[in-house]
Amino acid sequence: MPPSSAPPSAAPSSSPSSSCPLCGQPNQCAIAAGQPAESCWCMARVINPEALAALPAPARGQVCICPACGARGAPAAPRPGASEDAPAPI
Repeated sequence: MPPSSAPPSAAPSSSPSSSCPLCGQPNQCAIAAGQPAESCWCMARVINPEALAALPAPARGQVCICPACGARGAPAAPRPGASEDAPAPI
């Protein structure tokens, strides 16, 4: 059987759905923790567009960032018009 072409460092030490792709810290994602999306921190906060733009292209729309990275450069204020039915635009 041929050896795997993926480098050993490609295997993450923790679940990619629970780590922030920008800093590697826990992203505190409610969905990844098996909780309702409405209970996630991102549903009640403004996410800094610069933080979202910093995500690698393959990660966009696939992984969650942490509250610290999401707030960098943006005030931690409730998102205007946030409702329990509307997901955060990530």
